[in-house]
Amino acid sequence: MRPFLILQLRPETEVADDEFRAILEHGQLDPDEVVRVRVNSEGVPDADPREFAGIIVGGSPFEVTTPEQEKSETQRGIEAGFGPLLDRVVELDTPFLGCCSGHGLLGRHCDTPMSSQYRETVGPAEVLLAETGRNDPLLQGFPDSFRVFLGHKEALDDLPEGAVLLVRGRHCPIQMFRLGEHVYSTQFHPEGDPRGFALRIRYYRDHGYFPAEKAELRLSAVEGVDTPWAHALLQRFVARYRDPS
Repeated sequence: MRPFLILQLRPETEVADDEFRAILEHGQLDPDEVVRVRVNSEGVPDADPREFAGIIVGGSPFEVTTPEQEKSETQRGIEAGFGPLLDRVVELDTPFLGCCSGHGLLGRHCDTPMSSQYRETVGPAEVLLAETGRNDPLLQGFPDSFRVFLGHKEALDDLPEGAVLLVRGRHCPIQMFRLGEHVYSTQFHPEGDPRGFALRIRYYRDHGYFPAEKAELRLSAVEGVDTPWAHALLQRFVARYRDPS
């Protein structure tokens, strides 16, 4: 049985470990079904995407729109490593789910304009099912609007060429799209939950996602919030592409 490849970009071990916990828990994955790679320290694997049932890419504190001379060596290495992998993913149309930073990396790979005009503060938000998303296998039966966790300082200004819009936002228009039949990307975090976002707020309070003095307000905003449809999206991705046991 082929495993899922989980690629994590976060340098902070506690935050990365919790993100991994959330992906397993809300994706209904067992640890023996996945290969975990922390690309910030291990690099992006030079592998054929077809060796995996699917690829899931998590978030990070990096922005791809940061001027090149201001990027850290770690960020430049991550971005360079994703280039060949995304070439193969898009060419082969292999199952892929990019979440937040994974979304930005895929957009950058597709030469899609990005900026800070659609930035959104950290916390829960309502997103809207696009008409073109109603019949997608991952979204069939979803309500017209559903709650997600998100937080980002940059976003796509337009859809990548050939992409299908699946979910839009009230402020940020491109919340989820699909390339081909199997390459998915979300601006929001389908694995997000109050526990994980409270941890991220504490770690990233000085990273510009929100005024540092508003951290307690942000913590209150995520407390007790349930995002079952976002979790269902992650579960459906896993269920659709998991190899038969």
